[in-house]
Amino acid sequence: MNGLIMAAQLIAGLSILVVLHELGHFFAARAFGIKVEKFYLFFDAWGFKLFSVKIGETEYGIGWLPLGGYVKIAGMIDESMDVEAMKAPAEPWEFRSKPAWQRFIVMIGGVTVNVILGIFIFWMLTFKYGQSYIPNEQAKNGIVAYELANEIGLQSGDKITSINQKPVVKFSDMWSSEVLMGNAIIAFERNGQPKEITIPTNFIEKLSDKGRSNFIDDFPRVESVLDSLVADGSAAKSGMLVGDVILTVNDSAAQFMDQLKPIVVKNAGKEINLKVLRGAEQIALTLTVSKEGTIGFFPKKNFDLKTIEYGFMEALPIGASKAWATLTDNVKGLGKVVRGEVAANKAVQGPIGIAAIYGATFNWVKFWTLTGILSMILAFMNILPIPALDGGHCVFLIIESIIGRPLSDKFMERAQMVGFVILISLMVFAFGNDLWKLFAK
Repeated sequence: MNGLIMAAQLIAGLSILVVLHELGHFFAARAFGIKVEKFYLFFDAWGFKLFSVKIGETEYGIGWLPLGGYVKIAGMIDESMDVEAMKAPAEPWEFRSKPAWQRFIVMIGGVTVNVILGIFIFWMLTFKYGQSYIPNEQAKNGIVAYELANEIGLQSGDKITSINQKPVVKFSDMWSSEVLMGNAIIAFERNGQPKEITIPTNFIEKLSDKGRSNFIDDFPRVESVLDSLVADGSAAKSGMLVGDVILTVNDSAAQFMDQLKPIVVKNAGKEINLKVLRGAEQIALTLTVSKEGTIGFFPKKNFDLKTIEYGFMEALPIGASKAWATLTDNVKGLGKVVRGEVAANKAVQGPIGIAAIYGATFNWVKFWTLTGILSMILAFMNILPIPALDGGHCVFLIIESIIGRPLSDKFMERAQMVGFVILISLMVFAFGNDLWKLFAK
């Protein structure tokens, strides 16, 4: 069931993006009087389709192969590889009859819509929900550092002060692209002493291997102070009171929740000895951990979320900057792959991986955030100068404008085939990479 929910969210998000992307091509083509023969969500490979209806001169439908979608523009060598139609004399309503600048606008139409959509989504999310974050100054006890953080020299309790010499305002800045992409200089305090580390260039590769949850906790370090007790829980039965501070468990330090939890989980169903501080008095207590590995209390958090609200137009530049940050992060990530700093199989996320990010429960904000991110990624991927993609067509049109004549149909046919081979190879790699990661876990 969880897999179905993940898949449904992924298909819904991608369907929105694909339809709007193709509408960008469709409306641009129609604006210049170019005939659009087909408009399909998903591919009707080998002539099979789930639904179709013809309205005017265009056939609208849903294919059976959920790997994107397409518009078939008359007089253009595209996914359909309809080379026979290209042998006939050019008609005035065909793509090939129009000047290069008009064809360029048609080809860039889909990417343009995806960029606008990405900005719009982040704009609306910012307007609706504002920006919520934990001020870094509230992280009085520092961070909770896990395996990956330990590997680069960070420890639980470290207080991050700056990243690349810029003061850290938001606690979440530790997950900024500056850090995750590597080479960032992190300044922090440990036991009052200033220290500094540099994030490795291949850090994002390690994150891909071990997961974001193995880096730094999403929240600042919290002391083991009882804020409330679970009725009939072990803590309440042992005589613990709200305000008690747990110091040790079985003589091991447990003053902070990241120290306490592993010990308690390890002793599930067993009896443990605690030392707690109540006022100025230290008290020894004994209790039995539940089979689920809990002792029945909620800790007192020492931080609060700060929310900044924005007016309708105020939210626009904030949303736009978030959208562009997504785009630039992908450019940086691709650059690392090209330079060999990160292995391709660590950087590439296929449909299975993306579906897992959507998750097994529907969350309105998360759904639209991920859809906005994917919209910017789709724009970036489509503008790459690969034959069969919009970017490849744009490159050929630029070349045509420079040399003063269109490239031959034979060249375009071969370029499309090369592009198909590249795209299919990338798709097989992405799917295979996802499956490898899935079974490896």
